[in-house]
Parts: sequence; C-alpha cells; structure tokens
Amino acid sequence: MKINCGAVRDNTGCSAFFLKNSALYGIIESKSAFMSKAYEGLIMRRIVLMVLRLFLKAPYYLFCIWRCGKREDISLEEGYAWVKKVTKAANRAGRVTIEAYGLENIPKENGFIFFPNHQGLFDVLVFLDSCPVPFAFVTKKELKDVILLKQVIAAIGALVIDREDIKQSLQVINTMAEEVKKGRNFVIFSEGTRCKMGNRMLPFKGGTFKSAVKAKCPIVPCALIDSYKVFDEKSIAPVTVKVFYLKPMLYEEYASMKTPEIAEEVRRRIEEAIIQYEETETSA
Repeated sequence: MKINCGAVRDNTGCSAFFLKNSALYGIIESKSAFMSKAYEGLIMRRIVLMVLRLFLKAPYYLFCIWRCGKREDISLEEGYAWVKKVTKAANRAGRVTIEAYGLENIPKENGFIFFPNHQGLFDVLVFLDSCPVPFAFVTKKELKDVILLKQVIAAIGALVIDREDIKQSLQVINTMAEEVKKGRNFVIFSEGTRCKMGNRMLPFKGGTFKSAVKAKCPIVPCALIDSYKVFDEKSIAPVTVKVFYLKPMLYEEYASMKTPEIAEEVRRRIEEAIIQYEETETSA
C-alpha cells in the first residue's frame, strides 16, 4: 500500500502526462530551465550530458516513473525498481561510477534507516545506484517541485519536510517512524543541509534520530566521499563516488543514549571512515 505523499494518483495515460506535466517539455525545450530548477541555480554541465546521452530514452523513462507515482496498482517496490534502473542509466550517461563498500552491513531484515553525510543533490542517486534493497528518502520542500525529482518522490513514497515548520517536521519524523515499523527503509540527512566543504561534515542534528528511536530500528551510518564533485564541479570529466555502508547500530546499542549523543556517535563513525579512506589514499 502506498502512503499519501501529496501526489494525486489516477489511471490517466500518456495524454495526461504531457498535458499536466512539464517534465518532457523541460528536458527537450529548455536545458537551462531544467538546470536552474534542479539545484539551487548551479550550472550543472553533467546534467546536460546525462540528458543529451539519454535524449531518445529520457521521455520514456520519465513517463514510466510518472506512471509509477500515479497508479495505485503499482507498488512502491515496482516504482523503486524503475527509479533504480533510470538512475543507473543516468550515472553511466553522466560518466559517474559508484563504488560501494560494506554492503554486507546492510541489515537483512527491512525496517532500518540510513544516516549519511550530506554533500549535495547527487547523494540520493548514490544510494539508488548502489543499495540492493528498496528505500525512500526525506527531502526538503524546496525540492518537491523539481522536474523528475517530484515524480521520483511519488514513485517511491518519499517524504517532504519543511525545515522551517517545526510541527510539520515532527509529523514527518513520526510518519517515517511508523513506516519503518512496517518494514520500510529510509535515508535521511542529519546535517539538515549539504556541506559545502568537500568531504568534511557539518554537525548532525539530534532531532533527525527521533524517528529511529521511535521505531527502535537499526541505524546504518554511511560515509559518502566525493559525491559533491558530480554536480558542484563544472566538469563532465569521469568521476568516481564512493559510499561506505558502516556497521549498523542496533537499538540495544543506543537505547540509553539521548538523540544528540546518537547524532554525535554516528557522525564520529562516518568521519572516522572518511579519514581512514583519505589516509589510505595518501599512503598509496
């Protein structure tokens, strides 16, 4: 069963897609408009590369994802499968390679939350490309109407949070906790906003861990490395992004901790993994 993500689902076909949705028009007719909406006004040459190299397939991919978000008879798992397929195709087209380590640390039983560091819009695509199990994510409301992203939000049942509205934020945290209890998995970025210092991190916000505490679920720290390079650097040179899935913290391990303490511990583990990687690269 799909949760209400603010999308109106119906059984209309292709005509509704082209009439009600500007995605196809945005890609074919206005690359600059697409880029400005896609990520806070940054000029992202790599997105143009992805679109151009997938030019013939892009309308079909967009329609399939849009359809997954509109129809009640299409499960979130099916929607995730389509989003994953399109993500992998886009990454190949954009000359982006994802290297994932520690996949064995992902819990075998669903109902957990990934807590990674946050480097930019591409971060979610790293998980969509590498994670072998379905998940949804929490995104800020400023991105909910971005072309393609809003279709993805509906297709996989992602949640939209208003960081300026404390009441709504708490509702999202509670909703996520309930969904996790039912066996869904999520990604949430505890820094609250992307860090603009490369592979460094901002402080993690304790409030984001309330969902894990309420759900009593495993917390999976994840270290992203060089994800910022994909969209922030004005280059289309091949780039490799690494993600380290770290050993999960089970509820028994953090049950007696306050959420700021959990946040600090998760951040410490991620920072340790990044430093260890950088030291290894330096000595190589």
